[in-house]
Amino acid sequence: MVDATAPASLARRIGTGTGIALVASLLLLVSVVVAVSVGAVAVPLATVWGVALDRILPGIVTPDWTAGRANIIWEIRFPRVVLAGLVGAGLGLVGAALQSVTRNPLADPHLLGISSGGAFGAIAALLHTGLFLGLLTVPLMAFGGALAATVLVLGVAQLAGATSADRLVLAGVAVSFVIMACANILIFLGDPRATHTVVFWMLGGLGLAQWSHLIWPLAVLIPCSLWLWAQAGRLNAMSLGDETAASLGIEVGRFRLTVFVAAAMITGVMVAFSGLIGFVGLMMPHLVRLVVGGDNTRVLPGSAVAGAVFLIWADAAARVVMAPENMPIGVVTGLIGGVFFIWMMAKRRSFAV
Repeated sequence: MVDATAPASLARRIGTGTGIALVASLLLLVSVVVAVSVGAVAVPLATVWGVALDRILPGIVTPDWTAGRANIIWEIRFPRVVLAGLVGAGLGLVGAALQSVTRNPLADPHLLGISSGGAFGAIAALLHTGLFLGLLTVPLMAFGGALAATVLVLGVAQLAGATSADRLVLAGVAVSFVIMACANILIFLGDPRATHTVVFWMLGGLGLAQWSHLIWPLAVLIPCSLWLWAQAGRLNAMSLGDETAASLGIEVGRFRLTVFVAAAMITGVMVAFSGLIGFVGLMMPHLVRLVVGGDNTRVLPGSAVAGAVFLIWADAAARVVMAPENMPIGVVTGLIGGVFFIWMMAKRRSFAV
């Protein structure tokens, strides 16, 4: 018997999804424009729109601003805000994928040591090996470090028999501490003149963003995000357990490793251009699931958009709180993420009672 309500139900789901996508897109656009306008010196929103339109479609508006202000908006603030969006989107996406593939609500590239591995590779490139491959050196070494950290975490977890979610996080935290200790050794042995820059970079910062640099995180984020989105059905199955996923024909071990490689690639490149920024991948997927449910077809893109919006606003706050100085963005996300982590622990405890 045909369910007459099925087409109407499908239409409602499509309509709801389209509405959420439109609201998310509008929120992202507004966030970009407002974030560009704030800083040590506030810029009217009309000027931000005018400069953007003038650069994208020359001659469409009549400039009523100085060349210096136009350069500040287009060459300094816009690349920084766009980089914040890319990094936030990447970390949010990685967090959602890791939480599904590990069935671990606390999975996050920072907590699992992936970010620390990326930082180790980037520090080694900046202080010791030099840019022997040009601009690709830091991203490639950051990816290598992130991938090595991923393999190390999985190896430690298997060696210790850490099959539960909480023990996997503990393995990641332990590996993260070891890697960061090694990174500190690299800093100690490096050129003292570059130490201040590296330490500030480890706290997270987007102040060195340039249009020419954005091609690298964009080139990694787009194909990896599309691939992860295409695997949404498999991720849904993995979130139900390895046995369920295997019964559906998924090669669990190989698929989990492939997702970890994609996560390491995204995280490594983002860390290379932004430094260590924690908790974005932990927070955003949980908040998105409260709105769209648990289907990764919506959770993955939702987490990417939410991560982009969150990091754009976090960077705006970092520029305003201590103006004219820029607070490291990792401090802002750490404060917010720490409170969120405590809330999650209290929530899980209340559910367990």
